[in-house]
Amino acid sequence: MNKQTTKPNTGFTIPDRASLAAMAEVIREHRELALGNILLLSEIPAPPFHEQRRIQEFMHRLIECGIQNCSVDDRGNGIGILPGTLGDQSILVAASADCVHDPDKDYNIAVQPGELTGYGVSDSLGISALATLPSMLDHLGIQLKSNLVLLATARSSGRGNLEGIRYFLRNFKQPLPYGICLKGSPLGRLSYTSIGMLRGDIVCTVPPEYDWTRFGAASAVMIMNQIISKIVAIPLPRKPQTSIILGSIEGGSAYDRIARKTVLKLEIRGEDAALVKQVGDEISDIVAETESESGAEVSLDIFAQREPGGIRISHPVVRSARQVMEGLDIKPLIMPSTSETSALIDQKIPAITLGLAESRGISEEQDTIDISSLHRGLAQLIGVLVALDGGAAS
Repeated sequence: MNKQTTKPNTGFTIPDRASLAAMAEVIREHRELALGNILLLSEIPAPPFHEQRRIQEFMHRLIECGIQNCSVDDRGNGIGILPGTLGDQSILVAASADCVHDPDKDYNIAVQPGELTGYGVSDSLGISALATLPSMLDHLGIQLKSNLVLLATARSSGRGNLEGIRYFLRNFKQPLPYGICLKGSPLGRLSYTSIGMLRGDIVCTVPPEYDWTRFGAASAVMIMNQIISKIVAIPLPRKPQTSIILGSIEGGSAYDRIARKTVLKLEIRGEDAALVKQVGDEISDIVAETESESGAEVSLDIFAQREPGGIRISHPVVRSARQVMEGLDIKPLIMPSTSETSALIDQKIPAITLGLAESRGISEEQDTIDISSLHRGLAQLIGVLVALDGGAAS
């Protein structure tokens, strides 16, 4: 497990193919540890701002692994620090503790041959891998020279707007030269840039005193339909890439009742911050115009924002990750991030996001993880950690 080779132009010492294969095999033999954590943590609902139970269970798992330096900060983040043999630097590994929550869904996870199936199980894979990491390092006999900071972030998704990790980065006293963020899937995901983003809700409410005799009077559904028609007519350039995602629309209560309220969830994404803002301003104008014309109450609430940025594909951290993937026969799937990596990029910390397993049915009721891919995903993570621990990037 100690065999390593130095590849040119990375700035890091990369485990060779044989070492990575041996690493993956040891992890496969002990994957029950990971599966147990997935089952335990996935079945604990953790909507943004209500992650306490899941964070507490995560902390218990770290303590059982022998990590004594564990704490929960003022924003609810769970933090565990595994001391390095030298401790002259710290490497951050982070995963979100919160996830999309639906009180009407069944959170029990079904264990099937080669698969785990359940509502949002891939969303919970990141924090489960984080809880498993100390035990896997121990089984592999790997002692890092660097301190390893394990961070389960609260208030990340939705209206949390990355509040947890941003608070941690503002208040953590030790320098963090690198960061790795974990996502459940897909295996091979490699994010090293952040894309500009605005996320918000358009809410249309028809008040009780609404004048149904006025010209253009319509239900909240019809008014929202007019708004959507105007939004999709906004011209968007191909370069820099810009898109508007209409994520969901909710409204009405019955066939025979006029809908009095609708909510449209949308997101603007783009490579250029000024252009993202411009599109957001245009949508704001559409909302104001529609409210004036319809007589309904129409509002736009932008509650999350990201700035574009990141590191280059030639950066030693990215290059090292790609070489580790190559050694494990994982094909890199390069995509921008709007999650925790964005907060690290904002703080000028070189960071990447890694996917851990193959899955299907993401965001559907039957979300399924391919168990047979998990050992390579965890070996990928540990291989990158070994690389970051073995050299210093410029």
